[in-house]
Amino acid sequence: MQLSRFSLTIGLAGALALAGAGVVVAQGQGGGASAVPIDASGSFEVSGVQVDVKGKDADAARQGGWRLAQRKGWEMLSERLTGKKSTLGDSALDALVTGIVVEREQIGPTRYIARLGVLFDRAKAGGILGVSTVVTRSPPMLLVPLEFSGGVGRVFERETAWSRAWNRFRSGGSTIDYVRLRGTGPDAMLINAGQTLRRGRNWWRTVLDQYGASDVLVAEVQLRREYPGGPIVGVFAANHGPDRRPITSFALRVDNGDSLDALLDAGIQRLDQAYQKALASGLLRTDALLATRPPRVKTAEELAAEAAALETPTPTPTASSAATASYTVQVETPSAAALTASEAAVRGVPGVRSAATTSLALGGISVMRVTYDGSQSSLRAALEGRGWQVQEGPGVLLIRRGARAPAASPAPQATSSPAAK
Repeated sequence: MQLSRFSLTIGLAGALALAGAGVVVAQGQGGGASAVPIDASGSFEVSGVQVDVKGKDADAARQGGWRLAQRKGWEMLSERLTGKKSTLGDSALDALVTGIVVEREQIGPTRYIARLGVLFDRAKAGGILGVSTVVTRSPPMLLVPLEFSGGVGRVFERETAWSRAWNRFRSGGSTIDYVRLRGTGPDAMLINAGQTLRRGRNWWRTVLDQYGASDVLVAEVQLRREYPGGPIVGVFAANHGPDRRPITSFALRVDNGDSLDALLDAGIQRLDQAYQKALASGLLRTDALLATRPPRVKTAEELAAEAAALETPTPTPTASSAATASYTVQVETPSAAALTASEAAVRGVPGVRSAATTSLALGGISVMRVTYDGSQSSLRAALEGRGWQVQEGPGVLLIRRGARAPAASPAPQATSSPAAK
């Protein structure tokens, strides 16, 4: 069993209060608190599994408690997905479980009492239970985690507990396709507290194209501390679009500063539920002005070149003299392996000279620059001949494997990135 991550979670006691305490166990893999890896695994999660186990010593009791949690968690998951309980052996469960979440635990010399969460591999569990694991998701949404603390608003200007909480949020089961950033490189300059107040569509369009997103979500929290180490009140707000249209707002409270991560994790769960409801009701529609690309103004040199081209007759192109051009291709990349496989598959298409990723978005839609001997329509036909499902937009192709996207899926938008220039 691979222990991927432990987190401290506290159950909600009403709409405005959180209570309880727990133990945070160090990560098995990934960086420390200053470099929380983005969790986009999409595992099935079963929480609230109660265990009470005795053993010859504390370690044996704890291991026995985790084993029991795996069995109970699988029964709860199978009943949730299929309506009936099923059981598996410990060896099979070891291959399915991707992590144990410690919600609360008490460790004695020979006894272990805990409330645990169990994470199951989505693809493997779905295959065993015979259920579909495909989630119809929204267009890529750039997430801006805005935190106000001490009267100062921060996104990526400095590392915040709010951005770390969003990075450890498991978004694979959500219908929102979050584009989450680490805050490195140009992120702190492009996405900051001041940017959330700008309404200019041209600038927002440039920023969204940089990250391969179609729209923006501003998740805001205001932290109010009564005194150092004392109670904390978090006022959460979910906003959408450059105009920051409100989706929902609420407040949560913890009794001491050590429960800050629990407060933020609970707030993120409610914000995600609000975003999913807004998507289902049609409130997360992309702004028409944000989706529209204004006409490009030609320079004097380009106008002069066009005039000269009109005066000079050009030979009619033949099939043997197809022009080589570069095209923008968007591709769904749920994992790094999927990205590598997609690049290799596109390079194998006849006529493709090169294919390189210019904008990476694991768990979302990445952008490739493809050099091809022919027109965009012929490139589309070549990709479809290799089994890709292709959607064509102005100057861009969106490709995916598997079943054709539903009719409501948005058309691909033209993207640009500094690496492609």
